[in-house]
Amino acid sequence: MGKITKADILVLENIQLAEGIYSMWLEAPQIAREAVPGQFVSVYCKDAGKLLPRPISLCEIDAALGRIRLVYRVAGAGTKELSKCMPGEKLAVMGPLGNGYFTEKMSPDKHALLFGGGIGIPPLLALAAALKCKKTAVLGYRDSQTFLKEEFEACGCKVFVATDNGSIGVKGNVIDAAKEHGLKGSMAFSCGPLPMQRGVKSYMQEIGIPTQLSLEERMACGVGACLACVCQSKEVDEHSNVHNKRVCKDGPVFWAEEIEL
Repeated sequence: MGKITKADILVLENIQLAEGIYSMWLEAPQIAREAVPGQFVSVYCKDAGKLLPRPISLCEIDAALGRIRLVYRVAGAGTKELSKCMPGEKLAVMGPLGNGYFTEKMSPDKHALLFGGGIGIPPLLALAAALKCKKTAVLGYRDSQTFLKEEFEACGCKVFVATDNGSIGVKGNVIDAAKEHGLKGSMAFSCGPLPMQRGVKSYMQEIGIPTQLSLEERMACGVGACLACVCQSKEVDEHSNVHNKRVCKDGPVFWAEEIEL
């Protein structure tokens, strides 16, 4: 993990992508230099009554221009406040935080399978841009608002879509789409809601593909001090001495076999 900073960061753009989904570009040179796909930042609200920051995954990392992109869902008062931010405003941001995806073994001859569901889709875009191998993205949406699909294609991904209502692609979830298209690969990378992650872990184990899961959990401190975002692990954690791992500090990316879902 690189150097963590907290600073007032300039908002460059903040636009709506789909119903309840927003995209924000921030001028953050130091975070952009240090960050890797799979990490996140903590964004602080201006309202003093909202003490805890909002953890948001990095969707794009532009080290050359010193910018980061956050794609987030309005889920409460804090993210609603963020959705109203205008270019030129500044936000207090801390990051990069957590551990990203492990990509050292993904040489050009490998094939990466990327599974994303809902707001778990954005962090996989940064990964897709970084990978220099063959890559296939399986993206799950509630309906026909397929945000970021074109960006994955622009990164060289072959994209398959699953929607809950069957309006686009396969009707069902990302595993239904993977099975329908007979997808196989060298390694799988996943981010999304817990039921989807369980399905990815189970199916990838069944067909023998090593898998990394990025977990979505409610967080408080974001730096591993408060133990508010633990998940169950197979090994005893040296910090808490129980079968727990801190999603913010030990993750959010884990090897599938490390954790119980």
